[in-house]
Amino acid sequence: MQRRKFLKNSSLTTAGLLSVPVLASCKDENKAPETVPPIQAVKPIAVCTWNFGNATAKAWEVLNSGGSALDAVEQGVMIEEADVTNETVGKGGRPDRDGNVTLDACIMDKDGNCGSVVYLQNIAHPISVARKVMEETPHIILAGKGAEKFAYEQGFQKEDLLTESTRKQYQEWLKTSKYETTINIENHDTIGMLAIDANGDIAGACTTSGMAYKVAGRVGDSPIIGAGLYVDNEVGGATATGVGEEVIRTVGSFLIVELMRQGMSPQEACEVGVKRIMKKNEGRKDFQIGFLAINKNGETGGYCVHPGFTYREYSENGHENRQVSSFYQKS
Repeated sequence: MQRRKFLKNSSLTTAGLLSVPVLASCKDENKAPETVPPIQAVKPIAVCTWNFGNATAKAWEVLNSGGSALDAVEQGVMIEEADVTNETVGKGGRPDRDGNVTLDACIMDKDGNCGSVVYLQNIAHPISVARKVMEETPHIILAGKGAEKFAYEQGFQKEDLLTESTRKQYQEWLKTSKYETTINIENHDTIGMLAIDANGDIAGACTTSGMAYKVAGRVGDSPIIGAGLYVDNEVGGATATGVGEEVIRTVGSFLIVELMRQGMSPQEACEVGVKRIMKKNEGRKDFQIGFLAINKNGETGGYCVHPGFTYREYSENGHENRQVSSFYQKS
């Protein structure tokens, strides 16, 4: 009898529970379903590492006139390559320890095509040579004398990349020949730029003269697709600055884009990227890394090891230099 009573009560309880959603659904069947408003995409937009406002202004000029993201990032970073007061990029970059200015750059378009030059000498605009590698050869990377020869064949002119300022600094450095990496912009060595054009297509560029007084032949992350730069037109793009060896070890920019593919925001992905590096360098504080990312909607984010890294952003919403948070806080 007790068992029958239990089953009867259970049946009544179950029926009661079932009736609640059924009644609720009947009551609300004529009610319009709730919808989540879509994210309003920001485009066109250009961002770059550090406070290179002239570079983003040039990129915006291209984008605002209907130009492609690829043209925007190339022409944007060319501004810094030509600026001899910027001693970490292009003409006027500080030399290696043998006194030679050697340049690295890469570029990547919406279709995943990419081109790169490493250890290029005597050419002021390595980013444009990298684009020629992408568009005029079946290859992705050209290096050293081969890259230089290719540049001449493409019509680039030979130039002395040392300036009076960097030549004097080099002579002074020879007195001690001490190699050290400064934490922020004085030796950050890179401008990385990402852009989305009016069509919603993404491209990226990265260019550098590398660490000052580096060992001759050294190449960092900047010209390495997946390390210093990566673009996926379905997801977004990322670029890096700082000590390239640490970025290469984690394939940093590719990692960040893949994290965004999995649903992370650009900010969250950059934070994970830096923390991945710091996990492998526990307790180490003598270097800087900064990541910058943008997703398909034009949302941006950045994160770094030490305070000081910033990024420039230009869109219809304005032109500003954004401070980013860091793994180590100000003391």
